[in-house]
Amino acid sequence: MPSDLLRPSARQRPAGRLNTALLCALLAVLPATAAAQPSFPTKPVRFVATFPPGGGADLTGRILGARLGELWKQPVVVENRTGAGGSVGAELVSRANPDGYTLLLVAASHAVNAALLPKLSFDLLKDFKPVALATSAPIVLAVNPRVKANNLQEFTGLMRAQPDKLDYASCGMATTHHFTMELYKFETRTSALHIPHSCAIAVANAVGGQLDVIAVTLASALPFVQQGKLRALALSSQDRSPLAPDIPTFRDSGMPELKNFAVENYYGLLAPSATPDDVVRKVEADVRGVLQEPDLRKRLAGAGLDPFFRSGSETARLLRADVERYRRIAAVAGIKQE
Repeated sequence: MPSDLLRPSARQRPAGRLNTALLCALLAVLPATAAAQPSFPTKPVRFVATFPPGGGADLTGRILGARLGELWKQPVVVENRTGAGGSVGAELVSRANPDGYTLLLVAASHAVNAALLPKLSFDLLKDFKPVALATSAPIVLAVNPRVKANNLQEFTGLMRAQPDKLDYASCGMATTHHFTMELYKFETRTSALHIPHSCAIAVANAVGGQLDVIAVTLASALPFVQQGKLRALALSSQDRSPLAPDIPTFRDSGMPELKNFAVENYYGLLAPSATPDDVVRKVEADVRGVLQEPDLRKRLAGAGLDPFFRSGSETARLLRADVERYRRIAAVAGIKQE
């Protein structure tokens, strides 16, 4: 066989070189094309708060959103969509375009709704992708100074010595404040009658002597604690609050039955479930970053909020655990959503 039959023809050789050149050109272009893709966000981002202006979710959204807007060089707009205990706004976000431009300002109360309202038009645990938690508004158990208890152990002893003789006020029926006290009663095998109020009215009545015991958001009671008009016994959060580091937590009480006690009154961000993971990761990372900034933490403190960063995966676990826990306590205490 002639040796030239084993070699590519002159016509074939240029084609091979051409194919190689084309491949190299494509490889050179692809990274540039990928790099040219715009990064999130390229337009305004909407945070949907499901409660009125001035509450923890709204304040979290406005303080966090203002800083993220500076970082992203895009406006972050807080939109208040109230109704049905937060369900109206949550449903809106669950059906929004899953592109990261519409996010839910989730609150612990959404876990309460999921536990108590099985016929919601959305599933909190399935129809959303957790992004991050950002803040917490600690709940304090406080008493009028005439109550003969200086700490949680003494107060628990008082409740045990007078079963069904004490009552307490919270910030409303089926709120995290209500669940905090019912969980405390369950763990300590004590009893007390619940009288739902708003936080502001509960604090005013406790200061005025019409009430002896309240479970309210710390920020609403703290000025009166500092003035000696109320006595703070314990915070429901896992850790002490930077707002009042001298107030112990339930876990600090030294009572074995409360060593793992923690009810967090948190706020953060959820996205529609089909939102791309890279968008979610970016928002999570940026929330983590800005929460480390002293100026932002100072603004949060001024609004009565503690930094409470939790990653998307940690948020998912906490929401799931809270829904299950609130469902159990509701069954024991006979709590129903009004």
